[in-house]
Amino acid sequence: MPFPESSRIELPILQELDATGGSDQLRYLYDRLVRYFPQLTSEDLNAKGASGRSRWHALVQRAGRQLIVDGLLKRDASRWLLTAKGKRRIEAEDMRTITTTVVAEQAPRKISHKEAQQMLIELGEMLGRHAEAEYDYYDVVWRDSAASPRLSHVFEVQISGSVDSALTRLKHAYDAQRSRPFLVIADERDTRFAGKRLSGSFHEILEVITIIGIGELKQLYESLKTHTSLLEKILSEK
Repeated sequence: MPFPESSRIELPILQELDATGGSDQLRYLYDRLVRYFPQLTSEDLNAKGASGRSRWHALVQRAGRQLIVDGLLKRDASRWLLTAKGKRRIEAEDMRTITTTVVAEQAPRKISHKEAQQMLIELGEMLGRHAEAEYDYYDVVWRDSAASPRLSHVFEVQISGSVDSALTRLKHAYDAQRSRPFLVIADERDTRFAGKRLSGSFHEILEVITIIGIGELKQLYESLKTHTSLLEKILSEK
């Protein structure tokens, strides 16, 4: 897949610095910024230029240099620091997003916690899993069968409330049975906060957890729902 233009990385850099208190070391930003561009593959991230440098790292550095030129951030050795002008850029972007939402003719209906759980249950069943809601203290779990003792997938739906509590439960599931952890979140702000916590207190599950936006979940559910009969034939053992 093609890399994004360096200009598209500028705002995510500012947002990540803001999420970590206004500054961070560049080496930690490379991985966190990847989440903003899900089209990037492992091959893309491992690609090197003619000089042997990582193409992804070079692209992030190019975006950072432009932000420095524009006065939106400063560099102090290996750290990038958000400036007052950079902070105002983030606030302006947040205000633009709020304004766009307010003037929209028809805002999408919010999906409730229970509705998200039901979609996860039906998705599991469509994919041949035994799915349950409110199993122990997890929102939704999948197992290979009703008799299987191992929880293969564990989902926490965090539309409101404490992200830390959800991450704690997911970490417990991974530690106990190496269950695959999934965090369903409401919006980009939650994604940024979860990313910050995963880089810190919950770094043990950073490489294994999958964060799903509620919109992504709905799209996946609706797409598979239209092909239920075909899925049943594909997954049938007969």
